[in-house]
Amino acid sequence: MIRCIIVDDKPLAIDVLEHYISKVPFLSLTFTTINPLDALNKVIEGEVDLVFLDIQMPELSGLQFMKIIKGKCLVILTTAYAEYAMEGFDNDAVDYLLKPVSFERFYKAVEKAQLILKGLEKIAKPSTSFLVKEKEASQIFVKTEYKLVRVNVADILYIEGLQNYVMIYTAKEKITSLQTMKKTEEQLPVSQFIRIHKSFIVAINKITSIERNRICIGEKTIALGEVYREAFYKAIANN
Repeated sequence: MIRCIIVDDKPLAIDVLEHYISKVPFLSLTFTTINPLDALNKVIEGEVDLVFLDIQMPELSGLQFMKIIKGKCLVILTTAYAEYAMEGFDNDAVDYLLKPVSFERFYKAVEKAQLILKGLEKIAKPSTSFLVKEKEASQIFVKTEYKLVRVNVADILYIEGLQNYVMIYTAKEKITSLQTMKKTEEQLPVSQFIRIHKSFIVAINKITSIERNRICIGEKTIALGEVYREAFYKAIANN
């Protein structure tokens, strides 16, 4: 059994990871806390094999935490911000999970930790290619009727899927693209955009209010689809 703890200043994020850990037979959750200082004692005393560690926390950041423990246990980083990933790997993080974390992605990370603890795999710094979408995708190209159009990701408010095309709305214009919703969704940084309805993707940081499962972006109101509801509220809690 791998003895693990969760360190995150957001209780809802802890609940998600706690649920995932309960589904994995080789993981044993021994401690959760919103205070990284409390977790330090557990690690220093040798009671921990694996830490699920948030990066942005008051009092002590996840990266500072890793520097203090100096490899006394394995660390899987969890955060909504991809820009800290490479520094995390420089400090020998096993993996880096972007919130909202899917169970499939979580399981891949803990399998890697299990192999490392068994001595079957070493901690390796990955290539930066897997972070390109999150860290560098400030622009995307979308297919229109006659050409490819460049769109600044930061300008996108929301995207609407129509019968044979999608409409991309920015503060200044709307762009009609002939590609599918699935293709468009794959181009967007997952930490910045979320599907809230079969026909709508929204920029999380452009949401102005949420009321009765209705998302408001400026004057636009969009119904939150039932099947997307749980993932949406988890994403909001982690931002």
